[in-house]
Amino acid sequence: MKAGALLAVVVAVVLLRGTAATPPHKPVDVQFEKNYVPTWAEDHIHYLNGGWEVQLSLDKSTGTGFHTRGSYLFGHFSMQIKLVGGDSAGTVTAFYLSSQNSEHDEIDFEFLGNRTGEPYILQTNVFSGGKGDREQRIYLWFDPTKDYHSYSVLWNLYMIAFFVDDTPIRVFKNSKDLGVRYPFDQPMKLYSSLWNADDWATRGGQEKTDWSKAPFVASYRGFYVDGCEASAEAKVCATQGARWWDQKEFQDLDSEQYRRLACVRKEHTIYNYCTDRERYATMSPECTRDHDV
Repeated sequence: MKAGALLAVVVAVVLLRGTAATPPHKPVDVQFEKNYVPTWAEDHIHYLNGGWEVQLSLDKSTGTGFHTRGSYLFGHFSMQIKLVGGDSAGTVTAFYLSSQNSEHDEIDFEFLGNRTGEPYILQTNVFSGGKGDREQRIYLWFDPTKDYHSYSVLWNLYMIAFFVDDTPIRVFKNSKDLGVRYPFDQPMKLYSSLWNADDWATRGGQEKTDWSKAPFVASYRGFYVDGCEASAEAKVCATQGARWWDQKEFQDLDSEQYRRLACVRKEHTIYNYCTDRERYATMSPECTRDHDV
């Protein structure tokens, strides 16, 4: 790597680390079974260290996944993940919230695998009232296969903020006043899964999964959930305004966090629906408010 390029990378990492902002509260690690249960293919879920760590395994027969026992209407949700190493092309590791109806809400982290030596792509998306198509893609500034990193969502009545470790990578604000639907009255479960998506995941489906490299393994720990637990029929959080993630300092990012978000936009973003004029003739109204442009 040339000296100028190396310096640019170092500066970007320093900017992302930054000085102390107002991050979400520190997650408290718990065992898998406290908050989660298998969704399918339980024989492809491996429990380590008494359930403090879990591995998902994908082979040619099936992937696997898990979900929370409860549903939540707002909160702070975090998972430590170490992604599939080596040749992971065609695979997708997902961590997301989703409601259960036709006009569903959803908040997505999707990690798109790649050939050995090529970087992972992290794709985020927000669905509200059944409408998605708000994809953003970034390259991470570290190798997510070498160690655990924290991926978290802070969701309240005012905004949805995506964090990688303590760095905000995206914010989606409540823009109902602009005519944009916002997830606010549909409880969601958390899900995670490892599955084959070689019809689209890597270079638009041009790179296929190399099954000779199977099984593909993603590792998890943390299993932190701090949310307003609700029944499937609940429309309002019973503790509205009383939880830490409802307080004024978490209704928006602060100036330091916005500076770090701007660095992610400048140095690491490779696709942003807000700037895709081939796909969308006009920019969505929330984009300016969300600091996406």
